[in-house]
Amino acid sequence: MVRLPLSPAEVERGQRLGALLRRARGTRSMLSIALDAGVSPETLRKIESGRVATPAFSTIAAIADVLDLSLDEVWSQINEPEGTAALVRSVHHPSQRLAS
Repeated sequence: MVRLPLSPAEVERGQRLGALLRRARGTRSMLSIALDAGVSPETLRKIESGRVATPAFSTIAAIADVLDLSLDEVWSQINEPEGTAALVRSVHHPSQRLAS
């Protein structure tokens, strides 16, 4: 089977997913999160680095569960361009200002 190249939007979404998972993991080790999720540490490393931009749903669901992330939260965050969430929060919460 020939795999079609990813679109720039898919690549960006994969990078946002990786960044989200890294932030959610915090100081916990990649190894412990991967083992708890039932995926290989290399798979998690590739997702976090954006090298696997379109991982399987079951893989993301397992990792999100271990990181206490809802799939709705993951979906909404990876589909927002960088900075949109902060901008929306600042509009709804005037006390929070964006850094210039």
